[in-house]
Amino acid sequence: MLRPCAVSELRMLTDIECAKQKIRLIIAGSQVPEDPCHADNTLEWLLRLEPDADEALQLAALAHDIDRAIERIKVRRADFDNYDTFKAAHARNSAEILRSILTACGVKRNIVKEACRLVELHEVGGDPSSDLLKDADSISYFDVNLPLYFQREGWDETKRRSHWGYRRLTLRAQDIVKHIDHGDKELTRLLREVIHESVMLRLSPRHIFFDDLNSEL
Repeated sequence: MLRPCAVSELRMLTDIECAKQKIRLIIAGSQVPEDPCHADNTLEWLLRLEPDADEALQLAALAHDIDRAIERIKVRRADFDNYDTFKAAHARNSAEILRSILTACGVKRNIVKEACRLVELHEVGGDPSSDLLKDADSISYFDVNLPLYFQREGWDETKRRSHWGYRRLTLRAQDIVKHIDHGDKELTRLLREVIHESVMLRLSPRHIFFDDLNSEL
């Protein structure tokens, strides 16, 4: 259980600053190397997409994947047959972890409720705020996660994950991702294939390739 912020250790931080600091400290301990950068980059993309994003959205952007940083309670892919079910469980767990942090920092109840709601929806969206968070998260995957994910997981798994991420983007966000360039020939080819095949999926939703892809996910 997290204890309330102490003035001596967090130097008179506001409740929101206290929460952001605690979130960053926890994520810094993640065994997934891209997680700390991804958290801040998601927040950066959120503010590019919506400069007036409120405190709840900003907290949700920073903490949406915090579940991955706590090994003893993290949700593990191997425990789920379906990728979307795994992602939903991950989102719920991250929301509960965030709730403990925000409560410990004395964040207002309405902000706690909304930030946790957004984290729980960040994989699927469903309303303007959660759609914004979903886009920021997905753009950040292609912006900063992709090289390390590819290095760790290889071509096939990275391509499957990239298909899943690209298909959930809004058209606005897809256009942003089209212009991301890591200066790496393999990653450039992978991203071009993902974009092309996603277009083909929209034109021919029963194409056998995508039936196979969905079954593997």
